[in-house]
Order: sequence, then C-alpha cells, then structure tokens
Amino acid sequence: MALIRRIIIRLLLLCLPLLMVVDPPVQAARGDTLAQARSRGFLRCGVSEGVEGFSAKDSAGRWAGIDVDFCHAVAAAALGSADRVAFVPLKASARFPALRTGVVDLLSRNTTWTLVRESTLDVQFAGVLFYDGQAFMVPKKSGLTSVSRLDGTTICVEKGTSSEVHLVDYFAARKLSVKPLAIDSVSDVVSAYIKGLCSAYTADAAHLSAVRLLLPGRAQDHVILPERIAKEPLGPVVRATDETWLVLVRWVLLSLIAAEESGVTQGNGKERMRDPLIAGPLEPGTDVSTAIGVEPGWVERAILSVGNYGEMFERNLGARSPLDLERGLNRLWTQGGLMYAPPVR
Repeated sequence: MALIRRIIIRLLLLCLPLLMVVDPPVQAARGDTLAQARSRGFLRCGVSEGVEGFSAKDSAGRWAGIDVDFCHAVAAAALGSADRVAFVPLKASARFPALRTGVVDLLSRNTTWTLVRESTLDVQFAGVLFYDGQAFMVPKKSGLTSVSRLDGTTICVEKGTSSEVHLVDYFAARKLSVKPLAIDSVSDVVSAYIKGLCSAYTADAAHLSAVRLLLPGRAQDHVILPERIAKEPLGPVVRATDETWLVLVRWVLLSLIAAEESGVTQGNGKERMRDPLIAGPLEPGTDVSTAIGVEPGWVERAILSVGNYGEMFERNLGARSPLDLERGLNRLWTQGGLMYAPPVR
C-alpha cells in the first residue's frame, strides 16, 4: 500500500504543472462568465463580420445594430456600463467554437435557435431577439418569381449556417435539384452573387434586405422571393456550462421586451422607474440581483443604455433605419406579434 501511495503522489506531482498551465480562454469557458468579464473589465461579445441592422461598423468605425445594442445592454446590466464591451467579428463557421472555448462571453450574431445546436454544441439560447425566415434573393432581370423555379440552379449560401442545411433539405424533399455554393464569409458570398456564380442567394430575409442595400446599382434590381422555406428565430447564445449567466442574459432580453409593453423608454426610464407601480413588474428585488451576481438596478441600466425592444428595432431595422423593415412577428403580443415576456414575480 505504501508503494502504491508513493506512486500516486508522484503522478499527481508530475501532472500538477500541466493542470496549472491552462489557456486563459479555456479557463474562462470552464469558469464563471460574469466573474471573468468583471475581472478583465469588459464583456467580449461575438458579432457578425458585417450585417447591416444586426452588427456592422458605421461610417465612424463604431459597431452598430440590434445585436450590438443587445451586447451593450448586457454590459450595462452586468458590469455597470454599456461601454464595457469589446466586439469580436466571427464567421458563421467560427462562432460556436469561439463561444465554447471562451474567446467570447456572449454570441449576439444573428444566430438561429435550433434543437441540434443546443443538444450537440454545449450552448444554450437565451431567447429570440428577432423572428425571421429563410428566403431567396435573385436578380430582377432573371425573371424568377418563385423558389420552385430555382430547380437545377446553383445557389449561394454562407457555410456553417442553418440556411445551408435547410436549402438542401427543402429541395430534396420536393425532389428538386440544387447545387449549393457554400462559402465561408459573408463578403465572399456577396461577391460570388455579384459575379453571377449563382442564380440566387439564400439567407435570413432580413440579412438579404441588408445585403441588397450594398449591391452595385439599385436595390430594386434584386428581388427577395415571397416564400420562406424555414423558420429562423435569431437570438443570443451562451455556454451551456453557466446557468447563472444564461439567466442574466435571458432576462436582460425579456426586460427590454417588458419595458416596451410598460411604456418605459430610454428617454423616460429614469423617471418612470421611480414609480413602484411601473418598476415593480420590471425590476426584481435585491435578492434576485444577489443571486445572479449583479448590482441592483440592472434592468434600469439596460433600458437606459439602449432603450426598450421597440426602440432597438426601429433604430436598427425599422422605420428609422435604412432597412425600413416591418415589425411583423416582432411586434408585441398585444399587437399581434410574438414578443412576450414572462412575469418577474
């Protein structure tokens, strides 16, 4: 027994240096996400390489979009300031590895919520930030008017997206043929479409609306076909190993939705949140703040940083944006949409 004990101790001593030399991102992936962000002083948020309305740099070089706004809201709630966030642009194929290994703390990158992703990638979705559907864009001069007319054509799609999977499944189920041209970068997919290497470009409808604004010539020279071949609920994603961080991120999103329903805005939030009848259904007590590790007032900080959900939508995607999208399914449930927040208490 003494010999076995000596061998075990020797092995432990040999392995100890290896256990201590762990890459910092891996440590972050295994640890408390909020504690890691607080220790470094800022949140690392994974965004797209540039999709207008969701996450793209503006003319001044600042990141803007509804996904970007959400990152600011989480930073305000979690760390006390909306500015304490660094944006990490990621290709679709790189986003989940970056999240799992701790390169980013939060993925807010027009990402579709699916069962396969949650069950196989060690990630969890915090909710739906934007309801969309998979669509197809074609040059107007092609004369194509429906998806069925794309039988036998080559279609551009970004690699590593749900759109790539749905494209193949949709055509196979209807005994139609299609040649996917899967490319590992939004800019390269757009370039291939412009060069005529494919007959159509498939992605989320809002994504295609954003791309259409950037194409040479007039936006009207390209048509988004009316069919939607798949549901695309887009939302923020966190690691499955940190339940407390998931709760915080989820409830930042839900609080922004509830704020719109309550009429609390970025402009009136400071005043209205002083009213217990308004603040009560929105801001949980200090016991909840303590449980999730943030300072009280985190809901108010999130709202004051970016406004409520409706303000975020209109500024980035709606009537106050170049995209000018209808809210559609993204209206509040009281207005015929799907946006609904459970009660705080």
